Amino acid sequence: MTSPLRQDVTVLIPTLGRPVLERVLYALEAGSVWPAEIVVVDQSLNGHARPLAEAFSARGLQVRWVPCAGRGRALGLNTGLGVINAGWVLITDDDCLPDPQWLVSTVRRLEGLPAGLVTGRVDAESGTVQLSVVTRERESLQRRPALRFDHLSGGNMGAHRNTLSRIGPFTTLEVMRYSEDGDYAYRALRAGVPILYAPECRVTHLAWRDSESRQDQYRYYAQSQAGFLGYYSRAGHLIIWLRTVVHLVRSTKRWLLSSLVGQREQALNGRYYVIGFFSGFLAGWHARASKTGLPRQ
Repeated sequence: MTSPLRQDVTVLIPTLGRPVLERVLYALEAGSVWPAEIVVVDQSLNGHARPLAEAFSARGLQVRWVPCAGRGRALGLNTGLGVINAGWVLITDDDCLPDPQWLVSTVRRLEGLPAGLVTGRVDAESGTVQLSVVTRERESLQRRPALRFDHLSGGNMGAHRNTLSRIGPFTTLEVMRYSEDGDYAYRALRAGVPILYAPECRVTHLAWRDSESRQDQYRYYAQSQAGFLGYYSRAGHLIIWLRTVVHLVRSTKRWLLSSLVGQREQALNGRYYVIGFFSGFLAGWHARASKTGLPRQ
């Protein structure tokens, strides 16, 4: 089975070698149009993704396996971007299933906004518990940093390679290890790169975490988000100081109200975002002072 090719499109997938990667590649294979290449950046210790890349390539879907020493999604993305030559770059994760029209829809939107970023809808896998979803049906175009957060789903985004170069690499600062997408969106908007949310550009987020893993996720994400806020607060960004206040209010409200109505996952999420705030914020504040590994301003 083959599909028409877009020779000017590459799909980038960073992975730790999780088995769900195979489902992602099957989803791309089922797409109405194929990219010229899929770059899989493998950060596993055993090269788990290499046999998958070779198997799908043998069937016609060009999958390039790129090993990457070290961990962290940002490092994986930066490694992949360093080997890509195509004009349009679409990024997803090894636990996100792209819709069959995902490539066509995203590239169509990018062609209408060639100097911008395009992001889209992220649905939860049917029957699963997940909070990291984006299901808005209305499109929106963001041109400046927002008071609450900036709309960019790292597992569902695309841009021209020149635009990505203009923004710079994803931050590899440890204090922002799990908020690299938020940092990237913020720097993009400050650089004058608009972000378009197009709901027809859809992926489905797979649920592979159990309850304990989800709590770890909330804790790590909370500390990284606070690290992002601390980093840019020390830089004197007024919008981030205001966003910090909004962040604390919203997290506290989510924790208390969800606890009252028995929404356990939402309550846990809010709790971790409150109790993990101060240590994360201070880590980000001191990372700014260290002047090492700074993302481009």
